[in-house]
Amino acid sequence: MFLILTLAGAGYRSMAEKIKEFINDPEKLEKMYREDKKSFQSGFERIYPEIADTEMSKFWKSRLDFDKSTDKTKIGFGSDIFIMIAVCLFAGFLIKIPDLFNINVKSFFFYEKDAAIIVFLALSIYAFAINRDFNKRNLLITILVFIVSIIYINLLPNSRSSASVSLVYIHMPLLIWCLYGLVYTDFDFKDQGKRIEFIRYNGDLAIMGALILIAGGILMMITIGLFQAIGIHIEKFYMNYILLIGLVSAPVLTSYILKNYTTLTNKIAPILATIFSPIVLITLVIYLIAIPISGKDPYNDRNFLMIFNIMLLGVMAIIVFSVSKASGSIKHKFSELVLFILSIVTLIINLIALSAIFYRLGEFGLTPNRLAVLGSNIMIFVNLILITIDLFKINFKKAEPEKVELTISKYLPVYVIWVLIVVFGFPLFFGMK
Repeated sequence: MFLILTLAGAGYRSMAEKIKEFINDPEKLEKMYREDKKSFQSGFERIYPEIADTEMSKFWKSRLDFDKSTDKTKIGFGSDIFIMIAVCLFAGFLIKIPDLFNINVKSFFFYEKDAAIIVFLALSIYAFAINRDFNKRNLLITILVFIVSIIYINLLPNSRSSASVSLVYIHMPLLIWCLYGLVYTDFDFKDQGKRIEFIRYNGDLAIMGALILIAGGILMMITIGLFQAIGIHIEKFYMNYILLIGLVSAPVLTSYILKNYTTLTNKIAPILATIFSPIVLITLVIYLIAIPISGKDPYNDRNFLMIFNIMLLGVMAIIVFSVSKASGSIKHKFSELVLFILSIVTLIINLIALSAIFYRLGEFGLTPNRLAVLGSNIMIFVNLILITIDLFKINFKKAEPEKVELTISKYLPVYVIWVLIVVFGFPLFFGMK
């Protein structure tokens, strides 16, 4: 595990840092642009608010915006918006397969098995479609992995009583997310910068996707209410078609917005991350104080331990994405200090969860669920320690924020290995129990 963490990172600097350093060197900027146009564009858009007052940045802003508008005219079957609509319709068709072929979703577990795969398949198709220079070999590998994943998960028993099988249902989306990460980075998994861009993209996707879903929920309530006012009940139709198709299409729509409206998304995500980090910190501190008062404990209450771990994963995600947003903008000492304190509080939560898991292992023995939760908690604990050390250096040793992102990106292979073990190893080791 620690061997993976030490690889490929000693001299890493993000594209945004390089652009900022060489903003007054036209030849160097041109060379960087020609070597990796995609990373240059995303790095420039991220750093632009800091360098907007320079003449060179204004030139590159005009050039990159012109390149994007020119690229759209080169697509043989329409612009990005038509690709997005086509992919959304395809995802909608796949999610409605049970209705088209009279499949009982409850007995076949269609949504548990295939919904997440459909979402990431749609995102992968969209990524390939808007990439003018994608590698055909990479496309073939992606198709084969999706086919193998679909066949594998649908051949598993249709049972919620099997813990190992249920864990596959939970972890398969994570494995497909890793595949999508390869697609997003053009299969250049050794490039730390592209890994970091993927982490940032996921943070933006989560934030903008949540906003889109909220807007969609408001629209749904208004629409149903308007039709109810004239005596027409469309609730069932809306839920079965508009809502379901909208849910699987939302990630593709969000990805389209992130690609084509970068100035907007680069402003919204950091603001939300800055606002929510202190709120989450205050909530966690109050929650930890309230636990002994409530009489609940994760040692003897299985459901409480499960909620405890879900909370831990959520806070970990907030830290990762908030770090990403903070390092992509002008330094804010308050935000960095909040993240440092939040990481310490999260470590305390993780220690409580780990002690409860070890206690339950000693009392009740080894099960697939306990082993899966234990492995996940240990990985998160190690990752949190590394992130906390980096945040300490940023706050008190004047280290650069990108150091945290580099640590996160180097740790991703550890999670991938664990997901592979759970998805393919647990059903064999525990015998579908």
